[in-house]
Amino acid sequence: MLLLPSCRRKEVKLRMDAIEDRSAMPVLDAQGVTTLISDSGVTRFRITASQWQIYDKAKPSYWEFPDGIYMEQFDQMLNTSATLRADYAYYDDQDEIWHLTGNVYATNVNGEQFETPELFWAQRQERVYSDSCITITQPPSQAAIEAKGDSARGTIIKGVGFESNQEMTKYTIRRPTGIFSVNE
Repeated sequence: MLLLPSCRRKEVKLRMDAIEDRSAMPVLDAQGVTTLISDSGVTRFRITASQWQIYDKAKPSYWEFPDGIYMEQFDQMLNTSATLRADYAYYDDQDEIWHLTGNVYATNVNGEQFETPELFWAQRQERVYSDSCITITQPPSQAAIEAKGDSARGTIIKGVGFESNQEMTKYTIRRPTGIFSVNE
């Protein structure tokens, strides 16, 4: 009879310890998530992740996608206009900044492909940037396709560091190098 009350107290104590440090516990730990984000009733994004954790009591609060993330942006006709994929994602929901790492791949509305090990997206400033190496592959021009057919090549630009608008259509590459097609 004396042992039962002591066991109960220990169990309650363990549960209280877990609740005391809520900053280390996610309020949401979802598996196999797909969510849609709309703006003024129009679906703008789809986010897919195998795991999504929200830490609302951490200072600052944040979202974490430890197994990676895949995002699609849609145009007005719900066609995919841009994509973004990373092995790991962290979202600071206070400052609205995404930090994407590990094999980050993105495509923009012009069909340009971006590849980097690290990328930041500051939503409030509508700015994308990185201090890491970046490779941008631009599709071949229509003139190059007409002249060379299937053997037409696009342009590959490499650099260390870049900054862009959030659509990734107007960008500046720091320390650029590349392979460029020229008309002879």
